[in-house]
Order: sequence, then C-alpha cells, then structure tokens
Amino acid sequence: MERVAVLVMEMQRGVVGHLTKFPDLVEACARHDVVPNAIRLLQAARQAGHPVIHCTAAFRPDRAGSHTANCPFIVSLLKDPHHMLDGTPATDVLPELREETDLESRRHHGFSPFTGTSLDMTLRSLGVTSVVAAGVSLNLGIPGLALEAVNLGYRVTVVTDAVAGIPEEYARAVLKHTISLLATRATTADLVEAWKR
Repeated sequence: MERVAVLVMEMQRGVVGHLTKFPDLVEACARHDVVPNAIRLLQAARQAGHPVIHCTAAFRPDRAGSHTANCPFIVSLLKDPHHMLDGTPATDVLPELREETDLESRRHHGFSPFTGTSLDMTLRSLGVTSVVAAGVSLNLGIPGLALEAVNLGYRVTVVTDAVAGIPEEYARAVLKHTISLLATRATTADLVEAWKR
C-alpha cells in the first residue's frame, strides 16, 4: 500500500518571506497563490494522516558542513555573511505553513533536501513510498528533490500550483519538459479531493 509524505521545499522567511533576497520569487509565489495553495495542501495532508516534512536550508556562521566555493549562486549569496544563518528568523518556515506535528529536515549543503541529511531514512522509517513536492524553486530545489527522490525509489508528485520559479516562462518550461519526465503533476485541488476519498 502506498504511503505518502508531503515535502515542503524552502518555504522559509529568508527565501519567500519578508526577509528574502529574492523579490522576483516572492512575486511569482504571489502570482500563483503558492502560499494559500500550500496551506490548503498541508491541511488536507494532515487530515488524511500524511506526514508533512519541511525541507529547509541554512548555513552555520563558520560555514562548517557547507561547500561554499563550488557554485556561483552560493558564492554570490554568501557575500552577505549573515545570509540564512542557523538560528536566525530567516531560516524559519513561514508560520502559516507550520504545525507542531510537522517534521523538519535541515541541510547545510547543496540544493536537494536529500543530500547530506537524514531525510531518506526519515521517510523510510515512516514507511513512505511516495512523496508530494511543494515549495521553491522550479529553478533548482524542486527538480533536485524530484530527481533524487526518483533515484532513491520514491514515486513523486509535484503540485503545480504550489511551486514557483523565475522567470515565468522558464518555470513553466521546467514543469513541462523536466518535471513531467520525473513526476506526476497535480494541482492542490486534485490532491485535496483524492485525500478526502
């Protein structure tokens, strides 16, 4: 029997909240109602008994555990020595998405929630065989999540109206030409309805 978990990718204050350095991504989330759709999705998942796991990113102040010079994007971000530091409000999950029963899987390196974390073991300990992905971004995080999850043997569904990327045309192209090869695509309404049955 299939056991589902919802993985929420980087829906943090410093990524898509008021402490962000990515206003274009926040705008894309607003344009597609990503946060309201994610709220509905997570409420339905919890009611159906599916675990919700927030996949978050942070850096230690000393950068231990993080490769910081191997990727132009990270090099650029870390010109700000205070960017997404562990223990700061920027690393917090948006409060409207978080409930006490939710789990968190934090990483200090890379763009996939599986790299260097115990997420795979957590999912296996819960008996999970299928993951539902929401959050940001379609540029890096969601494709990375989907690819690694498939490589690890999970079935993947990406919630098309609870993800975003920039620019708009690229995000749509990723959903059509990359995500479609790795995962089932579904809307929030599709999953809410399925989980009610």
